[in-house]
Amino acid sequence: MKTFIKLLIVSSISMCIFSQNLHALEKIKIGLIVPLSGDNFLIGERIIKSIRMAVNKINDERIEIIPKDTKSNPIDALRVSKELYKEGVKIIIGPVFNESTKYLDDLEDVTFISFTNKLIDNPNNVISAGVNAISQLHTIKKFNEINNLSKSIFLIPRSQFKKEIEFAIIKTNIEHKEVFFYDREPTKLTKQIEELTKYQIRKNNLKDEIKRLENLSFKDKEKKIENLKKRDTLGKINFDSVVIADFDENLKSVATSLLYTDVSSKRISYITLNQWFDESLLKENSLHPIYFPSINKNNYELFMNDFKNTYGFNGDQLSFLSYDLVGLVYFLIYENNFQISKKIFYKKNIFKGKIGVFEISKNTITHQLNFYSIENNKFKKIF
Repeated sequence: MKTFIKLLIVSSISMCIFSQNLHALEKIKIGLIVPLSGDNFLIGERIIKSIRMAVNKINDERIEIIPKDTKSNPIDALRVSKELYKEGVKIIIGPVFNESTKYLDDLEDVTFISFTNKLIDNPNNVISAGVNAISQLHTIKKFNEINNLSKSIFLIPRSQFKKEIEFAIIKTNIEHKEVFFYDREPTKLTKQIEELTKYQIRKNNLKDEIKRLENLSFKDKEKKIENLKKRDTLGKINFDSVVIADFDENLKSVATSLLYTDVSSKRISYITLNQWFDESLLKENSLHPIYFPSINKNNYELFMNDFKNTYGFNGDQLSFLSYDLVGLVYFLIYENNFQISKKIFYKKNIFKGKIGVFEISKNTITHQLNFYSIENNKFKKIF
């Protein structure tokens, strides 16, 4: 009997060791669905090259990345995802474009880590990994609280991103005075900003005050009137900051309209969303300072240098994000003892990547971002 028990124990240990060795040799299959043909093939090419850099950095021979071409459309995204599923893939990085996610709930056993920063109306098995509006507004909220800014006006364009900002305002419970929607068409925009800032009322206030003083007699009358004539308006502004939810030339148009209505960044705080360190903003001296949340600038520049040195051409924001997504997936699988399952994205966890800190909880990813200002022709880190 004792001999039998010993044999049973030895057999169990042997089976356990065999199982562990077998498990150690198993491939960690991760799918990748990106555009590899058509107008957006360069996006996919950069992502693949970035992921290759990440895999080399992790240096685990078990990692197997299996790329497929979405051709930038949802039908092909579903088709190639089904091919990956048949190969035993349960986690897929991609797709790039939000439109390509719409049929992916047909594969409910597969988790997709999409590059999109949109949170609304995604299929249940699609996790948005982009720098979303909630992450950005959390960071803006922190800046506002530090600087006692409680009367922010949100300036939101009538665009597809409108719902995302509204959703984030509710979710972050950020203190604000008003939400104002505007049209990007220049003539309409200028008129709307004039109405928002009560420009004509303040302009008339100035005219009335000059006229009033001209009818009075007092010391330094001419000097005071001359100083008033140098001004454009007279009267307080009933908000302390604006959050301009726009980018590129549209952002500049809104800020310029504010400046035109005598609401400069010297009087209130100009805050915007993640600008990915758009250097064209450095030249807009009249609009400075401008504040914005963003990914870690130093890491971003180091990555871009590494990418260019490795491949001879520039990377982009999506290649930067994709580098971290491989590390994120590997980290979560590692934390789950190399067992691939849906629960790894449901449990609360934190991963530090090049972008910054990823917070994972209940199939949602948010980012702990830094905060920067643009002033004196430089990007300056505030926190």
